[in-house]
Amino acid sequence: MAHPWPSRPVRLVVGFTAGSSTDVTGRIFAQRFSEAWGQPVVVENIPGNGGAIGLDRVARAAPDGHTLMWAGNGAVTIVPSLQPLPFDPLKDLVSIGITLSMPSLILANAATPWRSLPELVAHARANPGRVSFGTPGVGTPQHIVGEMLCHQAGIRMEHIPYRGANLADLLSGAVPVGIQNAGASLPLVREGRVRCLGVTSLTRSANAPELPTVAEQGYPGFEALSWFGLMAPAGTPPGIIRTVHAAAIRVLADGDMRARFAALGLDAVGGSPEAMRETIAADIPKWARVIAEAGIPVAR
Repeated sequence: MAHPWPSRPVRLVVGFTAGSSTDVTGRIFAQRFSEAWGQPVVVENIPGNGGAIGLDRVARAAPDGHTLMWAGNGAVTIVPSLQPLPFDPLKDLVSIGITLSMPSLILANAATPWRSLPELVAHARANPGRVSFGTPGVGTPQHIVGEMLCHQAGIRMEHIPYRGANLADLLSGAVPVGIQNAGASLPLVREGRVRCLGVTSLTRSANAPELPTVAEQGYPGFEALSWFGLMAPAGTPPGIIRTVHAAAIRVLADGDMRARFAALGLDAVGGSPEAMRETIAADIPKWARVIAEAGIPVAR
Protein backbone atom coordinates (compact mmCIF):
# COMPACT_ATOMS: atom_id res chain seq x y z
CA MET A 1 0.00 0.00 0.00
CA ALA A 2 1.41 3.38 -1.04
CA HIS A 3 2.20 5.85 1.70
CA PRO A 4 0.35 9.18 1.53
CA TRP A 5 2.36 12.01 0.06
CA PRO A 6 3.72 14.27 1.36
CA SER A 7 4.27 12.56 4.70
CA ARG A 8 6.84 15.12 5.91
CA PRO A 9 8.18 18.56 4.87
CA VAL A 10 9.10 18.93 1.19
CA ARG A 11 12.42 20.49 0.18
CA LEU A 12 12.29 22.87 -2.79
CA VAL A 13 15.87 23.45 -3.90
CA VAL A 14 16.72 26.80 -5.54
CA GLY A 15 20.09 27.02 -7.29
CA PHE A 16 20.63 30.72 -6.60
CA THR A 17 21.01 33.04 -3.63
CA ALA A 18 18.17 34.40 -1.53
CA GLY A 19 16.61 37.50 -3.11
CA SER A 20 17.26 36.44 -6.71
CA SER A 21 14.32 36.09 -9.09
CA THR A 22 14.70 32.32 -8.95
CA ASP A 23 14.47 32.48 -5.18
CA VAL A 24 11.59 34.98 -5.02
CA THR A 25 9.43 33.05 -7.50
CA GLY A 26 10.31 29.71 -5.90
CA ARG A 27 9.19 31.00 -2.50
CA ILE A 28 5.84 32.13 -3.92
CA PHE A 29 5.17 28.61 -5.19
CA ALA A 30 6.52 27.01 -2.00
CA GLN A 31 4.04 28.96 0.09
CA ARG A 32 1.10 27.98 -2.10
CA PHE A 33 2.23 24.34 -2.18
CA SER A 34 2.45 24.33 1.63
CA GLU A 35 -1.15 25.53 1.83
CA ALA A 36 -2.32 22.94 -0.69
CA TRP A 37 -0.50 19.92 0.72
CA GLY A 38 -0.73 20.53 4.46
CA GLN A 39 3.03 20.12 4.90
CA PRO A 40 5.76 22.77 5.00
CA VAL A 41 7.52 23.28 1.68
CA VAL A 42 10.93 24.63 2.65
CA VAL A 43 13.11 26.51 0.16
CA GLU A 44 16.76 25.49 0.34
CA ASN A 45 19.21 27.79 -1.47
CA ILE A 46 22.14 25.86 -2.96
CA PRO A 47 23.83 28.47 -5.20
CA GLY A 48 26.76 28.01 -7.51
CA ASN A 49 27.74 27.04 -11.04
CA GLY A 50 24.73 28.74 -12.63
CA GLY A 51 22.33 26.59 -10.59
CA ALA A 52 23.98 23.27 -11.50
CA ILE A 53 25.15 22.48 -7.94
CA GLY A 54 21.56 22.52 -6.72
CA LEU A 55 20.43 20.38 -9.66
CA ASP A 56 23.12 17.82 -8.92
CA ARG A 57 21.95 17.64 -5.29
CA VAL A 58 18.38 16.99 -6.43
CA ALA A 59 19.47 14.41 -9.03
CA ARG A 60 21.10 12.43 -6.20
CA ALA A 61 18.15 12.74 -3.79
CA ALA A 62 15.70 9.96 -2.97
CA PRO A 63 12.96 9.87 -5.64
CA ASP A 64 10.12 9.98 -3.11
CA GLY A 65 8.67 13.40 -3.91
CA HIS A 66 10.10 15.08 -0.82
CA THR A 67 12.88 16.80 -2.79
CA LEU A 68 11.93 19.02 -5.73
CA MET A 69 13.90 21.50 -7.84
CA TRP A 70 12.88 25.02 -8.79
CA ALA A 71 15.10 25.07 -11.86
CA GLY A 72 16.24 27.90 -14.09
CA ASN A 73 16.91 27.00 -17.70
CA GLY A 74 20.60 27.94 -17.60
CA ALA A 75 21.70 24.97 -15.51
CA VAL A 76 19.47 22.61 -17.49
CA THR A 77 20.12 23.71 -21.07
CA ILE A 78 23.26 25.91 -21.18
CA VAL A 79 25.77 24.72 -18.56
CA PRO A 80 25.86 21.16 -20.02
CA SER A 81 27.54 22.62 -23.13
CA LEU A 82 30.07 24.66 -21.12
CA GLN A 83 31.48 21.97 -18.85
CA PRO A 84 31.17 18.29 -17.94
CA LEU A 85 28.44 17.76 -15.34
CA PRO A 86 27.94 14.81 -12.99
CA PHE A 87 24.30 14.50 -14.04
CA ASP A 88 22.27 14.35 -17.24
CA PRO A 89 19.24 16.69 -17.10
CA LEU A 90 17.22 14.36 -19.34
CA LYS A 91 18.15 11.08 -17.62
CA ASP A 92 18.76 11.89 -13.95
CA LEU A 93 15.88 14.33 -13.50
CA VAL A 94 12.22 14.25 -14.44
CA SER A 95 10.42 17.33 -15.78
CA ILE A 96 7.26 18.51 -14.03
CA GLY A 97 6.53 21.64 -16.06
CA ILE A 98 7.76 25.08 -17.09
CA THR A 99 5.92 27.64 -15.00
CA LEU A 100 7.18 31.11 -15.87
CA SER A 101 9.12 32.77 -18.68
CA MET A 102 10.78 36.17 -19.07
CA PRO A 103 13.36 38.07 -21.08
CA SER A 104 16.59 39.51 -19.74
CA LEU A 105 17.39 43.21 -19.64
CA ILE A 106 20.69 44.80 -20.63
CA LEU A 107 21.15 47.51 -18.01
CA ALA A 108 23.41 50.49 -17.48
CA ASN A 109 24.30 52.28 -14.27
CA ALA A 110 22.27 55.50 -14.08
CA ALA A 111 25.43 57.65 -14.06
CA THR A 112 26.71 56.32 -17.40
CA PRO A 113 26.11 58.41 -20.53
CA TRP A 114 24.56 55.58 -22.58
CA ARG A 115 20.90 56.02 -23.48
CA SER A 116 20.69 53.21 -26.05
CA LEU A 117 22.37 49.95 -26.95
CA PRO A 118 24.19 51.47 -29.98
CA GLU A 119 25.76 54.08 -27.66
CA LEU A 120 27.06 51.35 -25.33
CA VAL A 121 28.36 49.33 -28.29
CA ALA A 122 30.15 52.39 -29.72
CA HIS A 123 31.83 53.06 -26.38
CA ALA A 124 32.84 49.41 -25.94
CA ARG A 125 34.23 49.32 -29.47
CA ALA A 126 36.38 52.38 -28.74
CA ASN A 127 37.50 50.91 -25.39
CA PRO A 128 38.01 47.16 -25.97
CA GLY A 129 37.99 45.12 -22.78
CA ARG A 130 37.53 48.18 -20.55
CA VAL A 131 33.74 47.82 -20.10
CA SER A 132 32.59 45.09 -17.73
CA PHE A 133 29.18 43.46 -17.46
CA GLY A 134 27.82 41.60 -14.44
CA THR A 135 25.55 38.54 -14.64
CA PRO A 136 24.10 35.98 -12.19
CA GLY A 137 26.90 33.57 -13.12
CA VAL A 138 28.73 31.55 -15.76
CA GLY A 139 26.33 29.54 -17.90
CA THR A 140 23.26 31.60 -17.08
CA PRO A 141 21.12 32.94 -19.93
CA GLN A 142 22.38 36.41 -19.00
CA HIS A 143 26.01 35.36 -19.48
CA ILE A 144 25.11 34.00 -22.91
CA VAL A 145 23.30 37.26 -23.76
CA GLY A 146 26.47 39.23 -23.04
CA GLU A 147 28.64 36.91 -25.12
CA MET A 148 26.10 36.92 -27.97
CA LEU A 149 26.08 40.71 -27.97
CA CYS A 150 29.89 40.90 -27.98
CA HIS A 151 30.04 38.41 -30.84
CA GLN A 152 27.35 40.04 -32.98
CA ALA A 153 28.51 43.61 -32.32
CA GLY A 154 32.21 42.81 -32.70
CA ILE A 155 33.13 44.20 -29.29
CA ARG A 156 34.98 42.88 -26.24
CA MET A 157 33.61 43.34 -22.71
CA GLU A 158 34.80 41.72 -19.49
CA HIS A 159 32.34 39.27 -17.91
CA ILE A 160 31.92 39.55 -14.12
CA PRO A 161 29.99 36.51 -12.84
CA TYR A 162 28.15 36.65 -9.52
CA ARG A 163 26.31 33.95 -7.58
CA GLY A 164 22.86 35.28 -8.29
CA ALA A 165 21.23 38.61 -9.04
CA ASN A 166 23.83 40.88 -7.46
CA LEU A 167 22.56 44.30 -8.47
CA ALA A 168 24.38 46.20 -5.72
CA ASP A 169 27.53 46.59 -7.83
CA LEU A 170 25.52 47.84 -10.80
CA LEU A 171 23.71 50.35 -8.59
CA SER A 172 27.00 51.56 -7.09
CA GLY A 173 28.75 51.73 -10.46
CA ALA A 174 31.35 49.08 -9.57
CA VAL A 175 30.24 47.45 -12.83
CA PRO A 176 28.77 49.82 -15.44
CA VAL A 177 26.65 47.22 -17.25
CA GLY A 178 24.47 44.47 -15.87
CA ILE A 179 22.51 41.74 -17.63
CA GLN A 180 19.76 40.41 -15.42
CA ASN A 181 16.42 38.75 -15.87
CA ALA A 182 13.40 41.01 -15.92
CA GLY A 183 12.08 39.66 -12.63
CA ALA A 184 15.14 40.87 -10.72
CA SER A 185 15.68 44.17 -12.48
CA LEU A 186 12.43 45.57 -13.88
CA PRO A 187 11.41 47.16 -10.54
CA LEU A 188 14.74 49.05 -10.45
CA VAL A 189 14.23 50.24 -14.03
CA ARG A 190 10.75 51.52 -13.15
CA GLU A 191 12.17 53.35 -10.13
CA GLY A 192 14.78 55.02 -12.37
CA ARG A 193 17.66 53.50 -10.41
CA VAL A 194 19.13 51.77 -13.47
CA ARG A 195 18.64 52.31 -17.19
CA CYS A 196 17.44 49.58 -19.57
CA LEU A 197 19.23 49.57 -22.94
CA GLY A 198 17.56 46.51 -24.41
CA VAL A 199 15.19 43.60 -23.80
CA THR A 200 16.15 40.14 -25.08
CA SER A 201 12.73 39.02 -26.38
CA LEU A 202 12.08 39.22 -30.12
CA THR A 203 9.15 41.57 -29.56
CA ARG A 204 8.57 44.12 -26.83
CA SER A 205 7.37 42.66 -23.55
CA ALA A 206 3.68 43.13 -22.80
CA ASN A 207 4.78 43.76 -19.20
CA ALA A 208 7.08 46.64 -20.23
CA PRO A 209 6.15 47.77 -23.76
CA GLU A 210 8.09 51.04 -23.39
CA LEU A 211 11.43 49.21 -23.34
CA PRO A 212 13.14 48.60 -26.71
CA THR A 213 14.33 45.15 -27.72
CA VAL A 214 17.90 44.29 -28.67
CA ALA A 215 16.53 42.97 -31.99
CA GLU A 216 15.05 46.32 -33.01
CA GLN A 217 18.36 48.13 -32.34
CA GLY A 218 20.30 46.47 -35.12
CA TYR A 219 20.44 42.82 -34.09
CA PRO A 220 17.54 41.06 -35.84
CA GLY A 221 16.71 37.64 -34.45
CA PHE A 222 18.42 38.34 -31.13
CA GLU A 223 16.46 36.34 -28.55
CA ALA A 224 17.31 34.76 -25.20
CA LEU A 225 14.61 33.96 -22.70
CA SER A 226 14.81 32.63 -19.16
CA TRP A 227 12.33 30.20 -17.74
CA PHE A 228 11.64 28.54 -14.41
CA GLY A 229 10.40 25.00 -14.12
CA LEU A 230 9.84 22.27 -11.58
CA MET A 231 11.89 19.07 -11.64
CA ALA A 232 12.34 16.01 -9.44
CA PRO A 233 14.82 13.14 -9.20
CA ALA A 234 14.37 10.49 -11.90
CA GLY A 235 12.21 7.69 -10.61
CA THR A 236 9.82 9.92 -8.67
CA PRO A 237 6.37 8.26 -8.90
CA PRO A 238 4.22 9.58 -11.77
CA GLY A 239 1.32 10.22 -9.38
CA ILE A 240 3.45 12.68 -7.39
CA ILE A 241 4.61 14.39 -10.59
CA ARG A 242 0.96 14.84 -11.61
CA THR A 243 0.04 16.22 -8.18
CA VAL A 244 2.86 18.77 -8.20
CA HIS A 245 2.07 19.82 -11.77
CA ALA A 246 -1.62 20.28 -10.95
CA ALA A 247 -0.73 22.43 -7.92
CA ALA A 248 1.55 24.61 -10.08
CA ILE A 249 -1.21 25.06 -12.66
CA ARG A 250 -3.60 26.20 -9.91
CA VAL A 251 -1.10 28.85 -8.80
CA LEU A 252 -0.72 30.11 -12.37
CA ALA A 253 -4.49 30.19 -12.89
CA ASP A 254 -4.97 32.55 -9.94
CA GLY A 255 -5.64 36.08 -11.24
CA ASP A 256 -3.86 37.77 -8.33
CA MET A 257 -0.81 35.57 -8.86
CA ARG A 258 -0.73 36.31 -12.59
CA ALA A 259 -0.84 40.05 -11.85
CA ARG A 260 1.95 39.66 -9.32
CA PHE A 261 4.11 37.79 -11.82
CA ALA A 262 3.34 40.29 -14.60
CA ALA A 263 4.52 43.13 -12.33
CA LEU A 264 7.85 41.29 -12.14
CA GLY A 265 8.03 40.98 -15.93
CA LEU A 266 7.10 37.29 -15.89
CA ASP A 267 4.74 35.46 -18.24
CA ALA A 268 2.78 32.45 -16.95
CA VAL A 269 3.47 29.32 -19.02
CA GLY A 270 2.05 26.29 -17.22
CA GLY A 271 3.35 23.69 -19.67
CA SER A 272 3.05 19.93 -19.26
CA PRO A 273 5.86 17.62 -18.12
CA GLU A 274 6.17 16.34 -21.68
CA ALA A 275 6.41 19.87 -23.11
CA MET A 276 9.15 20.79 -20.62
CA ARG A 277 11.16 17.71 -21.50
CA GLU A 278 10.81 18.49 -25.24
CA THR A 279 11.94 22.09 -24.62
CA ILE A 280 15.03 20.92 -22.73
CA ALA A 281 15.88 18.39 -25.43
CA ALA A 282 15.60 21.10 -28.14
CA ASP A 283 17.34 23.87 -26.19
CA ILE A 284 20.52 21.96 -25.29
CA PRO A 285 21.73 21.73 -28.93
CA LYS A 286 20.42 25.25 -29.67
CA TRP A 287 22.56 26.82 -26.93
CA ALA A 288 25.49 24.57 -27.82
CA ARG A 289 25.47 26.17 -31.30
CA VAL A 290 25.32 29.68 -29.82
CA ILE A 291 28.23 28.88 -27.47
CA ALA A 292 30.30 27.54 -30.36
CA GLU A 293 29.50 30.46 -32.67
CA ALA A 294 30.31 33.06 -29.99
CA GLY A 295 33.56 31.32 -29.09
CA ILE A 296 32.65 31.04 -25.39
CA PRO A 297 35.38 29.05 -23.57
CA VAL A 298 34.34 25.49 -22.76
CA ALA A 299 35.84 23.51 -19.88
CA ARG A 300 37.07 20.02 -20.73
